[in-house]
Amino acid sequence: MQKRKIGNLEVSAIGLGCMGMSSGYGEKSDKKDMINLIHEAVDLGINFFDTAEVYGPFENEEILGEALKDYKNKVVIATKFGLEAGAKILTPNSKPEAIRKSIEGSLKRLKLEAIDLYYLHRVDPNTPIEEVALTIKDLMKDGKVKHWGLSEAGTETIKKAHNVCSLTAIQSEYSMMWRFPEKDIIPLLEKLNIGFVPFAPLGKGFLTGSLAKDTEFKDGDFRKVIPRFSKENMTANYDLVNLIGKIAEDKNVKSSQIALAWVLAQKSFIVPIPGTTKSERLKDNSKAADIKLTDNEIADINYAISKMNIIGERYPEGFADKVGR
Repeated sequence: MQKRKIGNLEVSAIGLGCMGMSSGYGEKSDKKDMINLIHEAVDLGINFFDTAEVYGPFENEEILGEALKDYKNKVVIATKFGLEAGAKILTPNSKPEAIRKSIEGSLKRLKLEAIDLYYLHRVDPNTPIEEVALTIKDLMKDGKVKHWGLSEAGTETIKKAHNVCSLTAIQSEYSMMWRFPEKDIIPLLEKLNIGFVPFAPLGKGFLTGSLAKDTEFKDGDFRKVIPRFSKENMTANYDLVNLIGKIAEDKNVKSSQIALAWVLAQKSFIVPIPGTTKSERLKDNSKAADIKLTDNEIADINYAISKMNIIGERYPEGFADKVGR
């Protein structure tokens, strides 16, 4: 597996998003199976793993902690703080005392002495970002945090946080169907030497071609309440799936690999973290780093996408105002 730099941190060109192993997509996966999958990811050269305190809550960190306890110096584990665990609605809380409580729990569950990459999960409007950055700076001095980042933050927040304590990475959604970060976020990160870690680079499964236009999502699958995944919107957006499928067929690869190769081709400091619970998909995703799209192919893809009107919000009502702060 090729390596890339996010800030001053070197990681595999493709990471593994672990949320779906314990939450978000309906029934939970078997813990032993997920531990085996994480071991397989290491064997494939993936050394960058993404989790969060609230995934579960807590279960996701426990799975990673158990799976990677013997690989401590060979992997980079990213986790997140700043959301109230177990709250019925998304509730940011970045007060210093909350952060200090969160990191002690994460360190214990992950079986670590220091968090490799510690993200603020969502910006808390009630706590100045400078105060959050100072708290992280103290935790770095204490040897409990090596690098830090922000998730779904706006440009002004990024600049303010970075001025107090240098950021290593910003995590946000980014894919062929959600290109909003290209406008302001990615140019800013390039200027400040901050890495970009896209989650949902496969459009939460939509860009793989594995979802039919009329897919019915099970209870517990968060896509059931996302406007983008209504039958009407999936049908309207299916031209993008067909485009990716045609390119993949021409190159004799998988649609998922084209979608990931496109993300990787945008900037050298971008490291996507597709999630999966399946061995076959893990292998497919890991090979995407070896697929090279020519400048002409990328230009053709971007032109085709520019002619499409991707519809449907990526978050349900009441959630969207928690991002981009």
